[in-house]
Amino acid sequence: MILAIDIGNTNLTFGLFDGERLRHKFRLTTSLPRTSDEFGVQIMEQLSHQQVSEEDVEDVIICSVVPKIMYSLTSGIKKYLKCDPMIVGQGTKSGIRIATTNPMEIGADRVVDAVGAYFLYGGPVIVIDFGTATTYDLVTGDGAFVAGVTAPGIRISAKALWSNAAKLPEIEIVKPESILAKTTITSMQAGLVYGTIGQAEYIIEQFKKESGFEGIKVVATGGLGRIIAEGTQKIEVYDPELTLQGMRLIYERTKASE
Repeated sequence: MILAIDIGNTNLTFGLFDGERLRHKFRLTTSLPRTSDEFGVQIMEQLSHQQVSEEDVEDVIICSVVPKIMYSLTSGIKKYLKCDPMIVGQGTKSGIRIATTNPMEIGADRVVDAVGAYFLYGGPVIVIDFGTATTYDLVTGDGAFVAGVTAPGIRISAKALWSNAAKLPEIEIVKPESILAKTTITSMQAGLVYGTIGQAEYIIEQFKKESGFEGIKVVATGGLGRIIAEGTQKIEVYDPELTLQGMRLIYERTKASE
C-alpha cells in the first residue's frame, strides 16, 4: 500500500491507497506544531484502525506547500514507517509539461491537481481547487499546463469579513436558500457562496473564450468545492480525492520509469 500526504496551508490530508483504491483518508491540522514522534504516532494510530501495519505500507509520497513542517513529518515517517518518502517537486516525473512563463513558480499542489484531472478526466481541462486559496488552472489536450488564476479562498474571504468589520459575526459557510438574503448571517453567506459561484463561472467562461479550446472539461476539488459545484452547471465533476489521486498517479509513473 501507498500513503499519500497532501500538506496544505489549513490541513494535512492523508490517503492510504491499496492499488488504485483509496482505502482510508484522514486529516490533521497544519497549524498545530508537532514533533516527529507525534507525527509518527498519529499516523500509526490511524493505520492501526484499518488493521494496517508499517510493513504493509510500501512507500510514502508527499506534496507540500508548507516547508516548515517537512522536517518533522519526514523524520517521523522515516522513524515509524521505515521508508524515505518521495517528495513532489522540481524534476518529478508528473506526466504533464509546465508551459508557463516561469515553471518554478507553479506549486506542487497545482501540478498534482493538474495530473489528477488530466489523466483521470482527459484534456483540455480546467481544474479548480477550492482550498485556502482558490486556484483555476488550464491543461491542454496534449498535457501542457499553460495558465492559472489564483484568488482568495472562501474561508480567507469569510475571515476577512468578520475580522475587519466589527459588527459582522463569525459564520458557518453554507449556501443560503436564496440570494435574496434577509438577515446579516444569510447576507454574508450569500455574498461568500454566490460570489464564489459567480467568480468561478466568469473565470471558466474566460478560460474557454481566450484559449479557444473546444470541449474543455471542468473538474473541481477542495474542501468547500462541493458547495460551489452544486451551485453551477459550469463545473462538470467534483472530485474530493483529486489531489490524492494525482499523487498516486505521479508515484506510479515515477516508479515505472525507474
